Amino acid sequence: MNFFDNIGIIAIGTRLRMLSEKMTEDATKIYEMYNVDLKPKWFPVFYVLSQNGEKSITAIANEIGHSHPSVSKIVREMVKEQILCEKKDKNDGRKNNIALAPKGRQIANHIKDQYIDVQKAVEVTLNQSRHNMWHAIEEFEFLLNQKSMFHRVKEEKKLREIKKVEIVPYESKYRTSFKNLNEEWITTFFKMEEADRKALDNPKEYILDKGGEIIVALYEKEPVGVCALIKMDDPHYDFELAKMAVSPQAKGKGIGWLLGKAIIKKAQSLNAQKIYLESNTVLKPAINLYHKLGFNKVVGHSTPYERCNIQMELILN
Repeated sequence: MNFFDNIGIIAIGTRLRMLSEKMTEDATKIYEMYNVDLKPKWFPVFYVLSQNGEKSITAIANEIGHSHPSVSKIVREMVKEQILCEKKDKNDGRKNNIALAPKGRQIANHIKDQYIDVQKAVEVTLNQSRHNMWHAIEEFEFLLNQKSMFHRVKEEKKLREIKKVEIVPYESKYRTSFKNLNEEWITTFFKMEEADRKALDNPKEYILDKGGEIIVALYEKEPVGVCALIKMDDPHYDFELAKMAVSPQAKGKGIGWLLGKAIIKKAQSLNAQKIYLESNTVLKPAINLYHKLGFNKVVGHSTPYERCNIQMELILN
């Protein structure tokens, strides 16, 4: 069975590379047939200079979409073959521009018939195709410029992994995980404080028995994230969103978002009107998450935590 029929579209990069190699092999033969002393990889640089005169390496790189080091290497090779030459910039003698050397200008005159024949051959081939590859490439490049294949695969990875996450109510069997997950993230950035110890050492007495809630995120049945709603004795707020922690091994799976949405839904089921939270701006991913969940910055509330330098609230409908 054909390899690509068997493996399918996941080998698109390999297939494009093989097609490119085949086209390059044919291009080498075509240059030889027309007695044109060029290598296929030189063509973009040669064409730009043959049409537009002298240019800097940076300008060439920008026009053909190559990196500066790549163009610089090609230019060196072509200068060595006396196809290109370096010239001082007319407006700035400190800069060098690249131009066609006499040999390059001869090639530019000689290659015109090759251009005509190649253009016609490509047109015929595209017209014989059910799908115009030139337009398809344009569309594919446009889509990848909007969002790279790396980021598209990253999104699919997150969507697949998120399906393995289950949000469950707290049970006593999760007590150690609740404490360890929180201690791990707190001590990574800050230090444990007295208010931390009260909640983590006695979650039932400090959180649950006072009307609060704790939820746990399981990934493949293992606890990897936790979050709590702590009942507040405050006329302005019903609950504090607190003790959200996700295992470093489970980062990037959207678990924080799932915990946040679930704990907000829990607060709504308890008829909460406002949720409060405290954090630190050094925790940029967390702050971004809270903003996405709908929290906004507030000031003036007293806090038992030394590490707190930002306070936020969520008004529920």
